Parts: sequence; C-alpha cells; structure tokens
Amino acid sequence: MQTIIGLIFLNIFSTNLDKNTAFWGATGHRVIGHVATQHISNRTYRKISKLLDGASLAYVSTYADDIKSDPQYRSYNPWHYVNMESDESYDQNKTNTKGDVIQAIQKCISVLKDPEESREEKQFHLKLLVHFVGDIHQPMHVGRSGDRGGNDIKVNWFNTPTNLHRLWDTNLIESHGMSYSEMGQNLPVLSPKQIQFIKQQPLMEWVEESQALAATLYEDTPDGSRLGYAYRYKYMDTVRLQLLKGGLRLAHLLDSIFK
Repeated sequence: MQTIIGLIFLNIFSTNLDKNTAFWGATGHRVIGHVATQHISNRTYRKISKLLDGASLAYVSTYADDIKSDPQYRSYNPWHYVNMESDESYDQNKTNTKGDVIQAIQKCISVLKDPEESREEKQFHLKLLVHFVGDIHQPMHVGRSGDRGGNDIKVNWFNTPTNLHRLWDTNLIESHGMSYSEMGQNLPVLSPKQIQFIKQQPLMEWVEESQALAATLYEDTPDGSRLGYAYRYKYMDTVRLQLLKGGLRLAHLLDSIFK
C-alpha cells in the first residue's frame, strides 16, 4: 500500500468540531502565514502590510481563533470547518446555513475584492482569510459530523490522553519542538513545477485532498489508539507538506486578490 505522503505527491503530478479547538495550533497557522509571506509578490506585500498596519501574515493568522471568546463573534464559529462523510462530495453535502470554511473563504475573497467595502471590513476579512485557508488544510477540519471531526475519537499520545482532532491540531507539531519560523525553514523542498501545480489548484481540490487525508487518518487511528514516535515518524512529512501547501495557496490567492 502506498504511503499517504506518496499519494499526495502522486496527486501533484497527475463537521461539527469543538469550537474551542484551533487548527494546527498557533504554530501551524503561523507557519502558513510565514510561507505565504515568502511567496507573495512585492506589490501584494506592500498592500497587505498597509492594510494590516504593518502586522505580518504570521501575526494575524491566529486572529480567527483569538476572537472566539468574544460573544459578538460567535456566529463565525462554523466558518472554521466543513462536515462531510468520506464518500460524500461537497455538492452532495447538506449546506450549513450558518456557513462553513468554504463559504467563509469565498465571502472573504468577495469582501477584499469589493471596492465599496470599508477598510475596516477588508482588514477584518483578510485576517479571517489567512486563518481559514490554514483551517482547510488540516484534514480533520473536513472530517465527519458523527465524531465532530475526530474530537470524539480518544487516543493516547505519549501516554497523555488527547483526541484525533487535537492530535492533528497541536500534538504532532508541538512534539517536534520547533518555533513557527524554524519549522517554516524546514518544510519539504519542491521543484518550481511542483510549487506552481500546488498554487494553481482550485479551492474544491483543497477540500477533496483534505477529505481523502481525513479518511486515511480515520482508518489508521481508531478510538483508543496508543501513539508515539512511530506515528510521528509516519505522518510528520504529511503535516509539513500540508503546511507548505497552505502557505503556497494562500500566497497565490492573495496575489490574485491584490493584483
């Protein structure tokens, strides 16, 4: 059987989640913002820096999680994920009237492109966009509704209780012991052709890719699993590649918005 990382590179060449759970943790989100900054054009960089009052993409990448504790932003909680069964496409899925991560990204793009929108609205939705592009690359944010994207699948990580969602949010990355800038400098090295392919993949392909990864993780990480070094060794390259893809695609998206 091909490894999950092999399937991802082959592709290159041919949920009701806990609202208090953060995708990738702060480290992962910041890695994606860091990578995007390295790949956006100078023109885009200047425009974004002005809109964000000099703050970096890495800095604002956690904003959508930071505001969760404020009741006035509670309606944005469903924007962090989309619940789908493994054999179900987004078009077949019953649309969440409160929104989902796909609708959220499309809304943010619309606001940022609208010349009639205020600076405040554009700034707010840019911060959200940076975060939600990250969210969609964490496979358990495209997980099943029945287990709340893996939150109800209990596992043991180095003898510490956690769950499948949190394992992929935080535990895997934090166990590597790197800051976001250190991890950003140690992502997979891809060819220009691979990078261009990843950048140009449309939004729904990101969704399908994460959905396929989630299906593999469900099969490989059943409830009650006791996990440690072997699991980290098996999947750390997958985590690193997903972070890289998130950053590259965010950069490409921002360039298209601010061109």
